[in-house]
Amino acid sequence: MADSGEEKLLAVARHIAKTLGNDNRTVAEDILKIFSNFDARFSKEKLSDPLGCAALEQTLNSLDERISRHVSSRNNNDNSQAIFSVNTAAFLASVDELTATVNRWKPLAADETVGACLSRADEMLRRAMVLAEDEFRSLMDESIRNTSFDSDDGGEFERDDESCGNGVEDHRIPAAERVSEDDVVIDVLPAGTVIDLREIATRMVAAGFGDSCARVYGGCRREFLEESFSRLGFRNLCASEIQEMPWQVLEDEIERWINASNVSLRILFPSERRLCDRVFSGGSAADIAFGEVCREPVTQLLRFADAVASHSRSPDQLFRILHVFDTMRELIPEFASLFSDSQCETEAIEVWKRLGEAIKEIFVELENLIRQDPAKAAVHGGGLHPITKYVVNYLVAASQSRRTLELVFQGDFLPLKDFITMVDDNKHQSDSHFCVQLCGIMDLLESNLEAKSKIYKDLALCSVFMMNNLRYIVQKAKTSELGSVLGDDWIRKHTAKIRRFHVSYQRSSWSKVVGFLKVETSEVTMAAGSSVVVEVKAMKEKLKMFNLHFEEICRVQSHWVVFDEQLREEIRIALEKILLPAYGSFIGRFHNVPELSKYVDKYVKYGVDDIGDRLNDLFQGENSVLEVSHRFKIWL
Repeated sequence: MADSGEEKLLAVARHIAKTLGNDNRTVAEDILKIFSNFDARFSKEKLSDPLGCAALEQTLNSLDERISRHVSSRNNNDNSQAIFSVNTAAFLASVDELTATVNRWKPLAADETVGACLSRADEMLRRAMVLAEDEFRSLMDESIRNTSFDSDDGGEFERDDESCGNGVEDHRIPAAERVSEDDVVIDVLPAGTVIDLREIATRMVAAGFGDSCARVYGGCRREFLEESFSRLGFRNLCASEIQEMPWQVLEDEIERWINASNVSLRILFPSERRLCDRVFSGGSAADIAFGEVCREPVTQLLRFADAVASHSRSPDQLFRILHVFDTMRELIPEFASLFSDSQCETEAIEVWKRLGEAIKEIFVELENLIRQDPAKAAVHGGGLHPITKYVVNYLVAASQSRRTLELVFQGDFLPLKDFITMVDDNKHQSDSHFCVQLCGIMDLLESNLEAKSKIYKDLALCSVFMMNNLRYIVQKAKTSELGSVLGDDWIRKHTAKIRRFHVSYQRSSWSKVVGFLKVETSEVTMAAGSSVVVEVKAMKEKLKMFNLHFEEICRVQSHWVVFDEQLREEIRIALEKILLPAYGSFIGRFHNVPELSKYVDKYVKYGVDDIGDRLNDLFQGENSVLEVSHRFKIWL
């Protein structure tokens, strides 16, 4: 009995040591050493498998056999038999068990035996992932082969299987939806395929092969996106091709780029983002997959916009570049929301800023063209100069994009929603950066016109020329957003300039004529009865000179041009006010002189009404077309 009791005690001690040894081999050995101080038989005890490696090896053997069977089955069928067709659950269960086993034993990897088992498990997992990756690729390829871009049918809808059967309403997203106006298709993957892909992706991510799976996804999915791009008409051009392209051709490419950018950032890319998130259940693998799919298309779009920003700086390119600038500004939030890293958004913002700098440089080029436009040929009749029409209409068109140009010239590139508030708050102020820019251009134009006006030898014609051109500028400003940008003070200032040129015209053309109708005191003698006797010879000479100069002015100025009817009427009324009363008074005196009255028919050629009629014939010339430098034919 005593021996039996000792054996039982020894068995209990061995059990305690081995049980503790499952968690810590060193502890188990220390316990046996302590027990050996009481009984020498404990010193002979060995922990043959304190960590249970035999069970690990047995598990690995079983899993190796099952995984090898799946691999062999796939190879024997020449990769045509998908694992999901017959044995989905078995393969995935094997992968799940292997992954769980590896994760459970990793903390004990320092043990030599366990480490060897884990190395074997990693190799098994690698083989399983190769099979899973092949299957993932096959599913992707099959879905693309079965995609019909010419089909008019809408696609089936994918069901969120996580909500299925739990009382939650099904959440559906389009799996193959045609965007009719752009003839592109989004999410061309059957619902079942998406579920199968997610099953594989989940295992590969858990096993640490998520990056590899994401790259496979991206490589297959890019083909679909390239097809959609080709349907949008957007061509993959290198920067040098774009920069060397004639502007007329590039304008068409810009239209295609705008369409492709909007469809891509608002439809195609969000669809791909959603699909990636569903296949990879979000996370970093989804980000990598989305980047693999969309990186090249995004690069193409940004490269094109950047090349447009580097194109020549001709003023006629402003409005297309403004469209590109606005499109980039509108799509930057899409870049930010779609791409998890900030690199893509940063690149888009940099391209956007370079477009803004290109727009500024275009205005600098416009200023240079105004400075360099020569003052060689005079416009017939002092009419409207083409440079005035071109520049003013150009600025009128530009001012329609006021908010965008305020953003460009403000320089800090604030978010548009913040900048719109600032623009609206300062709408009636004349000190904005854009206003300063336009005022500077107007000053250059006015200086250029003043230089051109000096071509005319007749000071009156010089004044008519300036009246015509300033009137055109002011009227265009008043009836467009340009006036709002320049401000009321600017308009009042230039309206006053028109009046000064009007006064100058009257003085230089008509002062001498009106002077002939005045009777100086030296020509008058007082007779008895306080009657006024006018020297007959002086009166006849004055009337003769009046007729001569009046006829010459009317003959010459009837061919001059005042294009604006209102301005022409204002000039006529002003002339009538100074000329008709003076002429009427003079003719009245002429009739009252007995020595002259009998010669009225001989000397008086015009009645007062006749003078008015001749004034109505002034400025009836036609504004001829003056040829200007081809560099300046920018905007009519």
